[in-house]
Amino acid sequence: MRAPAGEAPVPLAPRARLWPAMAAVYRAQLSRARVARVPLLFVATFQSLGIMVLMRGVVDGGAESRAVVAGSAVLVVAFVALNLLAQYFGQLRAGGGLDHYATLPVPAAAVVLGAAGAYASFTVPGVVVTAVVGGVMYQLPLGGLWLLVAVVPLAGAALAGLGAALGLLAPKPEIATLCGQLGMSAALLLGVLPGDRLPQPVGLLRDLLPSTYGVEALTRAFETRPDWLHAALDLGVCAAVGVASLALATWAYRRAAVR
Repeated sequence: MRAPAGEAPVPLAPRARLWPAMAAVYRAQLSRARVARVPLLFVATFQSLGIMVLMRGVVDGGAESRAVVAGSAVLVVAFVALNLLAQYFGQLRAGGGLDHYATLPVPAAAVVLGAAGAYASFTVPGVVVTAVVGGVMYQLPLGGLWLLVAVVPLAGAALAGLGAALGLLAPKPEIATLCGQLGMSAALLLGVLPGDRLPQPVGLLRDLLPSTYGVEALTRAFETRPDWLHAALDLGVCAAVGVASLALATWAYRRAAVR
C-alpha cells in the first residue's frame, strides 16, 4: 500500500526473532495443553501402567523387563507428542487456524518448535511416574533414571516433529488422526520388546521408528552397570532424528500455510 503524497511511508514492524517467538508459542500451547489435555495425559499414563501389569506375568526378567518398562515410559511421549499433536495440527489446518499463525510476524520454525516443545514437556509427569512404578514393579535399579532429563526432550522432539508433519501433510483431519494413532500403535508394539527378539523385517521397521533410540537409551539406564557410551550414541541418533523430523514439520507448515 502506497503512502499519500507528501507523507513518508510507515515502516512495517520488524519480524520477531526465532527464540522469543518460540518461547511465546510454547507458553501459549503449554497453557492450552494443561487445560484441554490433562485427562488424556492420565489416559496415556494409565495405558502404560496397564501394559506393564499385563506383561508382568509374561516376561522372564532381565533384558525383557528393561525393554517393557522403557518402552512403556516412552509410549507416554508417543501418545501425546505424536498422536495428539498430529490431531491438533490436522484440526488446525482443516479449521483455518493456520491462517491466524500465518498472519503473525513469527518464523514458521517458532510455531512448530513451540508447539512440539509444549506437547513434549507436557508428558514429563507421566513418563516419570511410569518409569518409577515400572522399575519398582520389575525390581530394576532406579539410579540411572536421571537419563530421563535427556530422553524425554529428545524423544519428544523426534515424535512431536513427526506428529506435526503428519498432521500438516494429511489432506483431512480424519487421516491425520488415523496416522497419529497408527504411529502410537507402532511405538507400542515395537517399543516394549527387545529388538533382538523380533523378526528381521519387523526389526528394520523398529529401527525406523523415532522413539526406538530413546527406548534403547532408557533401557540401558535400567541395567545394573549401565553402558553410558552406547546410551549417549542412542541419544545422539535420537537427536539427529529429532532435528530431521522438526525440519520436515517446519517445511510442512510453510507448505500448508500458503495453501
